[in-house]
Amino acid sequence: MPITAPLSQGFGYGIVLGLGFAFAFGMMLTTYVLKRYNAEVQTSEMFSTAGRTVKSGLVASAVVSSWTWAATLLQSSGVAYRYGVSGPFWYASGATVQILLFATLAIELKKKAPNAHTFLEIIRARYGVYGHLVFTVFGLMTNILVTAMLLTGGSAVVTSLTGVPTAAACFLLPVGVIMYTIAGGIKATFLTDYVHTVMILIIILIFAFTAYTTNANLGSPAKVYDLLTAAAKAHPVAGNAEGSYLTMRSQEGAIFFVINLVGNFGTVFMDNGYYNKAIAASPVHALPGYVMGGLSWFAIPWLAATTMGLSALALESNPVFPTFPNRMLNDDVNAGLVLPYAAVAMLGKGGAAATLLLVFMAVTSASSSEYIAVSSIFTYDVYQTYFNPQASGKMLINMAHSFVVIYAILLAAFSTGLYYIGISMGYLYLMMGVIISSAVLPATLTLMWSKQNLAAAALSPILGLACSLIAWLVTAKKEGGNLSVASTGANNPMLAGNVVALLSPCIFVPVLTYAFGPQNYDYKSMAAIRLANDEDVAAAAHVDLENIPGGAAQTVIDSEAEQKKLKRASLIAKSMTCFLTLALIILWPMPMYGSAYIFSKKFFTGWVSIGILWMFCSAFCVGLYPLFEGRHSMANTFKGIVRDLSGKGGAVRGRSVGEFSGSEESTSPVEGSEKIPVVTKKSG
Repeated sequence: MPITAPLSQGFGYGIVLGLGFAFAFGMMLTTYVLKRYNAEVQTSEMFSTAGRTVKSGLVASAVVSSWTWAATLLQSSGVAYRYGVSGPFWYASGATVQILLFATLAIELKKKAPNAHTFLEIIRARYGVYGHLVFTVFGLMTNILVTAMLLTGGSAVVTSLTGVPTAAACFLLPVGVIMYTIAGGIKATFLTDYVHTVMILIIILIFAFTAYTTNANLGSPAKVYDLLTAAAKAHPVAGNAEGSYLTMRSQEGAIFFVINLVGNFGTVFMDNGYYNKAIAASPVHALPGYVMGGLSWFAIPWLAATTMGLSALALESNPVFPTFPNRMLNDDVNAGLVLPYAAVAMLGKGGAAATLLLVFMAVTSASSSEYIAVSSIFTYDVYQTYFNPQASGKMLINMAHSFVVIYAILLAAFSTGLYYIGISMGYLYLMMGVIISSAVLPATLTLMWSKQNLAAAALSPILGLACSLIAWLVTAKKEGGNLSVASTGANNPMLAGNVVALLSPCIFVPVLTYAFGPQNYDYKSMAAIRLANDEDVAAAAHVDLENIPGGAAQTVIDSEAEQKKLKRASLIAKSMTCFLTLALIILWPMPMYGSAYIFSKKFFTGWVSIGILWMFCSAFCVGLYPLFEGRHSMANTFKGIVRDLSGKGGAVRGRSVGEFSGSEESTSPVEGSEKIPVVTKKSG
């Protein structure tokens, strides 16, 4: 049942366009500052890899921001509304382990292909054209599904809260993102990701403290507990222990957990955006960045949904709730409207404005990562590989910019079409794994197993997709009696499709590998991937290419030392990520699920308190720590600005930053990137 929009259309357009232009202007200014005071020129390498110099704090904030989709906030609140306290935990744990496990793959990528621009370059280096084309299709399907989900979820909230037409929201949300992505490349995504992440954390904490301390109708965990107990008596949850919302024993919640776990392997391991961040990270900072990012992200859906999903349940019987006296419709829950309705019930127009800002931040930061990912694929894996192998740095930049714009327009149109045929964010979220997860195992083994051959790598994803589609649609037809959005979107068909997609390659890969003979790959062709030639861009900017972060040639000694560090990091990553994965999906939740424990009032209070404390830890890791890492470079940049204002000149023109700042070595301002030292002779 649609509600009256609490905010005006003008407010909606102001947020969507105004903030977008503000971020674009800020990024353009930052790009100018980086170029003037740190010789950071927008070469093709800088656009796609940020010079491979980003430190762990910014990597962590970028991971958090990229993984905080609209669904992170909206879908997680929806499963909390449906299944109670188990929903937020299943969502958070089922989508954190992929980031933690990906840290291992990130280290292997840095170790075996240090100069790669995209994951697909690595595929081509190992398997040639056929394997490359297969994984290019699966990679693009991943990016298309993720971007469509971001826009469908974000536009639904914008429409609900402001009355802005959904089609208009789909086309206007990307406008500012396009501008600042083109202006700053992947560096823009790292810097804006930081700002977005900090704002998201602040808004979630505001919601949490409102619900559990100050709200007149809620005001404490004890009051929320009492209202949830009453809600369970009024409408008990089928499949939950005693029908309670206050238990981890939820049959439907557990099914969602498996779908979530399986589907998100595809959206991490097949999304070039996560490989881009691993590539952009300084070698020694990739592991801590991904581990910090994964653990920091866990608190976001857990606390957001524990607050907003449960608040919606608690307030549903109160006249302040937008749908009172009715419960929310299933279509509204699927569209992601639980969180905005709860925010309006708690804070009125202020809650609506905060939700709009929250969703805008989630949609734009994650979509910028998708635009860069797709742009990198078309620039390096399509254009340079098959059309213009000798492309100059300037030409690669122009193509990257063009692909960002083209992809954004096409996906806005595609998302609008999905809205008109009734495909919601929730449907896309559950379906993603069915389509893309069959490529996860072959992609992972490309870096982890030397014996996988071309037949196994290229055919397993296709065969797995065929099997997953059959399992999904046959189950939907058998259970629903027909094939419709409702029947194919049900939990059991989605469960069947997702599980078959992820696990079927476990059969296909070894059978095809040993049927056609193991490859016994030596990884040399991956190591032979070369950097793009950006001398023309550097010359046009009157800057020595050696002085651009990441542009200096690496010596043999440096390379050997780096490989030694990466080998050690690989061992740490494998043991640490496996332990954390077991803790989050087995050691912590399964005893509570198996015992069918119903939370007591004190236990629920402790549960909420841990979520809030975890969120403060996340705020430190991705909010304060990046500033600490970049303190010296920000100081150097500030000194340069002061020199300019005082007329002494602070620009870096063809000199190393070390020469400018009075030291032999410096880091990139704002993002604190590690720069290869350029030693210069000084007179006297």
